[in-house]
Amino acid sequence: MKHKGKARRSALRLIVGALAVLVALIVGGIIATFVGSLVVTLATALLGVWVVFTLFTLYFFRDPEPLVPSASTAIVAPAHGKVDCIDQVEEPLFLGGTCQRISIFLSVFDVHVQHAPVAGRVACLEHRDGQFLNAMKLESAEHNENLLIGLDSSEQPGEKVAVRLIAGLLARRIVPWIALGDTVARGERTSLIQFGSRVDLYLPLTAKVQVRLNDKVKGGQTVVALRG
Repeated sequence: MKHKGKARRSALRLIVGALAVLVALIVGGIIATFVGSLVVTLATALLGVWVVFTLFTLYFFRDPEPLVPSASTAIVAPAHGKVDCIDQVEEPLFLGGTCQRISIFLSVFDVHVQHAPVAGRVACLEHRDGQFLNAMKLESAEHNENLLIGLDSSEQPGEKVAVRLIAGLLARRIVPWIALGDTVARGERTSLIQFGSRVDLYLPLTAKVQVRLNDKVKGGQTVVALRG
């Protein structure tokens, strides 16, 4: 019989079409569920990373108030960290010759705000470009980017004290908060070095060093030397 089975084929086409739509909806739903789940998972992970980063950043940029000693002969640590070198070096730029150096290493877990070791006037602010060697290495002071802060002490006439802020492998940004000619109080905040670094303190040969190797010091608070 003519046209036999056309109705069934039409029905089958509708059934197959409906099935295709249904399969497409199911596959789309599965993909949407997977992608949605992936987005939710990724967003949750990123939020977790952001929370950890936020907490670490708040911890890293903490800035405790130092208990500045009142003794007129005291010279305080310019930074928080561990004393890993005490020696004599040449510092020709500001001190003009041989002086004592106390080098302090700052890990990523130390406070990274620096303080004035003595009261006085900022007489030198010398920035030098350089490399970004690991600040754990003492020789990084000679090769890395650094900023020398020279202070004409108001606590003892003629006394010159200098602080060198040294960038490290991660610490690639030195942020001074002082300008040439500014006056600072002992223990006053002067700068910030971001993420692991080193700070050298240069003192006259007459100063009596009060710290030892591996001592932990607090910026603006720990007495590292006394005037002779």
